[in-house]
Amino acid sequence: MHAVTPETVQIIDDVLRYAKRRLIFDDVPLDKAMTPGELARLAGGSITPTGIGAGRALGLFEHVLAPACLSTDHPGYLSFIPSAPTKAALAFDLVVSASAIYGGSWMEGAGAVFAENQTLRWLAEEFGQPASAGGVFVQGGTIGNLSALVTARDAARRRFAAEGRAVPERWAVLCSAEAHSSIASAADVMDVDVVTAPVDDRGRLRGDAVAAVLAGSEASVFAIVATAGTTNFGIVDDIASVADVAASHGIWLHVDGAYGLAAMLAPSTRHLFAGVERADSLIVDPHKWLFAPFDACALIYREPAVALAAHTQKAEYLDTLTESADWNPSDFGIQLTRRARGLPLWFSLAVHGTEQYRVAIEDAVARARRVADEIRRRAMLSLVREPDLSVVVFRREGWTPADYQRWSDRLLHDQRAFVVPSSHDGETVLRLAIISPMTTDALLWEVLDSLD
Repeated sequence: MHAVTPETVQIIDDVLRYAKRRLIFDDVPLDKAMTPGELARLAGGSITPTGIGAGRALGLFEHVLAPACLSTDHPGYLSFIPSAPTKAALAFDLVVSASAIYGGSWMEGAGAVFAENQTLRWLAEEFGQPASAGGVFVQGGTIGNLSALVTARDAARRRFAAEGRAVPERWAVLCSAEAHSSIASAADVMDVDVVTAPVDDRGRLRGDAVAAVLAGSEASVFAIVATAGTTNFGIVDDIASVADVAASHGIWLHVDGAYGLAAMLAPSTRHLFAGVERADSLIVDPHKWLFAPFDACALIYREPAVALAAHTQKAEYLDTLTESADWNPSDFGIQLTRRARGLPLWFSLAVHGTEQYRVAIEDAVARARRVADEIRRRAMLSLVREPDLSVVVFRREGWTPADYQRWSDRLLHDQRAFVVPSSHDGETVLRLAIISPMTTDALLWEVLDSLD
């Protein structure tokens, strides 16, 4: 099974040919889900005692399983947060797997860790973090937020102990009601409370609201979370004023920029993120708006030593790692075993240069503004709010939730685009998340035309 036989070479050749075809598709298929019954009929029984062979297995994937998965890199994939990895990043992802690199320690993956750290250093500089800042690429924003909050709580515990203060019966994290669901999920995993502060009329968390909430629960709050681009609207909190309050109370500030923080690279939107440079920790997901493949979240700490204290795992077989001064990525998040998931982004940045990233992100922001202008010109459509980044939320006047769902289903059935209804304040709305440089104005106008 592991030996390099002529059959093995043939399997590798077939898989690489398929991967190459998929990478260079001129017209990426949108595709759509199948029912469990359909998949059972077409692809059931593929796992057998003797195997079905590489040809049949690859054929099942290419002709049955893959078409039952939506292509998140399709220009018409406009729901949730799309993915638009560069071809360089996708191709190099194959190299990462083929190289059998363990990315958890410097001892085992020094070259990979060095390249990942170069990428993290570039991001940290873009976000105004000090030269000492550093971190790790983790699986996604949920793991990034959880790891950062675990670090924040550990730092609070150590500070309380050093000051001779009793820890509260229940710790709490403070965020806005618009914060990503992963914050509440992390709090649930950590068995801590979530305290929410109201947002202003622009949907932003501000320092005055945070201060008002802290007045009743300051002793228990170990972290404040500001959002740099909410998923539903792309709203950026007033991070600077939140940072002022966090600093005055000595509370950890975490910035969740999974989707939106990449827009700090665009000149037209950089000003929205004032205050990020003061964060104790932050995340941004390259698999969202930095054109990397799934799954990669950059988690950066202002003082990595604090994360090291919180996350380093102790075991006899790990002594050779934990007793060294090497930079071991697994010491900065909750995952011990890790893939070198930052390498595809490193390769793409090295190939294309950072300036092309700025241009691509700026292009998406400009496209969202053009779409918003077009919506204003159409009598049957109206904006829910002006877009800050690349998410446009609007309504079709006179439609019921059922109308929205029928329209969405038809759009996908016809393989034109994937746009699912969202909601805001109990109202069903539509939301276009624009990421891919391949998403043209013509395609977006076609989506709007279908709403007539």
